Amino acid sequence: MRKNSNSSSLYITGPKDETSFNIFTQEKNNNSLSKWTKSNLKKTQTIKKLVIGGGYYFLVWKKPNKLEFYEKGNKKRKYQLPKNETIKDIVSSFKTFQILTESGKVWSLAKSNRFKEVPLLDADQSTFEKIRPVTFFEEKKLFVNSVIMGYDSGYYLCNGDQLYASGSNLLGNLGIGENIIEEPMPVYVQDKVTKIFAGSHALNFFFTTSNPDLLYACGSNFHGELGIGSMDNSQYIPTAVQNFKGSEILTLSSSGIGHSILITNKGQTFGCGHKETNGHGVQKSIFTLIPQLKEKKAVQLKTGFRQTLVLTDQNELYGWAVNVKRFNFYKYITNWNRYIPTKIKLPGFFTNYLGSKDMIRIACNTWVTFLYLDFKNTLSQDLRKLFESKKFCDCEIGTLENQIPVHKSLIECRTKLTIDQIQNKLFVEKPINKEQTLNFLKWIYYDEISDFGKLEQTFNLLELTFPPSVDNTLEKDIAQLYKDDDSKDFKILVKIDAKEDEEKEEDNYEKGNYEEIPVHKFILLARSGLFRAMFDYVNEKDNTNKVQDYTNKSIESLEILIKYLYTNSIEMTTNQDPELIVDELSDAVEYYQLNDQCNFESELLKIKKQFDLK
Repeated sequence: MRKNSNSSSLYITGPKDETSFNIFTQEKNNNSLSKWTKSNLKKTQTIKKLVIGGGYYFLVWKKPNKLEFYEKGNKKRKYQLPKNETIKDIVSSFKTFQILTESGKVWSLAKSNRFKEVPLLDADQSTFEKIRPVTFFEEKKLFVNSVIMGYDSGYYLCNGDQLYASGSNLLGNLGIGENIIEEPMPVYVQDKVTKIFAGSHALNFFFTTSNPDLLYACGSNFHGELGIGSMDNSQYIPTAVQNFKGSEILTLSSSGIGHSILITNKGQTFGCGHKETNGHGVQKSIFTLIPQLKEKKAVQLKTGFRQTLVLTDQNELYGWAVNVKRFNFYKYITNWNRYIPTKIKLPGFFTNYLGSKDMIRIACNTWVTFLYLDFKNTLSQDLRKLFESKKFCDCEIGTLENQIPVHKSLIECRTKLTIDQIQNKLFVEKPINKEQTLNFLKWIYYDEISDFGKLEQTFNLLELTFPPSVDNTLEKDIAQLYKDDDSKDFKILVKIDAKEDEEKEEDNYEKGNYEEIPVHKFILLARSGLFRAMFDYVNEKDNTNKVQDYTNKSIESLEILIKYLYTNSIEMTTNQDPELIVDELSDAVEYYQLNDQCNFESELLKIKKQFDLK
């Protein structure tokens, strides 16, 4: 059971003497952080992704089209892409960051013209002052599906399967077969490419193809890091890696010191290259299963210049690095072999999060490692705000001295008990105090277990299984609640004819020319600012359990929106008009005042792609 929280705290470790960033706890006489330290970056719960450049430059993706940038001296800049652009991914190199948007466009934030890895006509004028569009792809009518960066090169998968590359080709890492120092503008490499892989410090590059489903490698191979069975200085033409098919690979990343790590779809971890950092402790020129991770299912991989981090499906973090003062990030680990994976003790904050696959996110570069939490939806955040506001509660629990207002449907949904049963067991038979009650309600509303022992006592009193099973998470309980029509306590009245003029609207409802969408009131209150504002005008004394809809949207669109509020996904049936739904809900985040971190826009984009809508 995941012990959830509303804050995606950011933790960092690495040498302190290399930077003037004010993001470390000030520890006197300690130039190297020997433990994870909490960052003071604000509002970290909004982080979607964080990438690090080579010289303590950090780009943080926080909202659908908003970014924050930190550089030496802790100077922060904020950027916002045009409103019609939604960020799909961000990637980094040394002093270069590239942003891919859902529209297939690429944007650049850079302060380096070294090897012209930035595909801009005037790359030498690049600064961190503003994000600039990379016009090359639009001019060539190329839709960019994905982008990655190596140490001084960029790679772009366009129009589904066409590979383009730009930047340094000093060691053949562009795969174009020519000994050219640089290609400032992207050049065509080949088609039928399915996935692309590199590392922000890598001098080599990998990609998979659909025919015959091979993994190819090119670039630096001084230590055998291409995994092709030899240690030639470089490969200018992509060479097949014989012991893997592209369809078997989950992720792959290389470092600047000469090692590559590969994770398969089954979670097995393979390494090759430089003996100090390939996970084996001996030189490898072909990808070989790493023994220490043989029984672990890896789900995430990050490589820095001299270190590697692997996260398992159980949120176990393993790392290995060159063990010298400047590069030893894990000094608090004793009796470890620097050549092989060692389990890294996570900060206490993260050990409270159990059973949520791929929840911890990693970012690292030459000297710094970040950990942060990835929240895939904002349901717990919305319900936490509802709990803290104490608005529109419909019952109370507690003793006569300490009555706490709550929302009945939510309490009964999470416990499968009635309010009367809970009241009797917790406050009559064996009374609990206010602190323990609040501890219990934190789990109810947003899945937080702030005191494991006290919550277990409360569960025992209610004769509930503790800890709750993975089937009893907040997300699953609320999604299941959507199907419970009997407990829905509110109705949205939707006109059958949405084109009726305003003078006839009231008559239309009074005559019964409407359909009803049943819903739980607390869901509307928690997840939509528009509905919260509407209820502010509702007289609670009148016991109103209906509200008329004046949006003029179809009932099909409203039903899809309501279901999203419960499930965080957009689902359509075969008899619904996708073009109408997308058109009517394109402004839903702003119109219904949904949490601006929600994934509604991303879900809507999936519908557009599924039905090939513009």
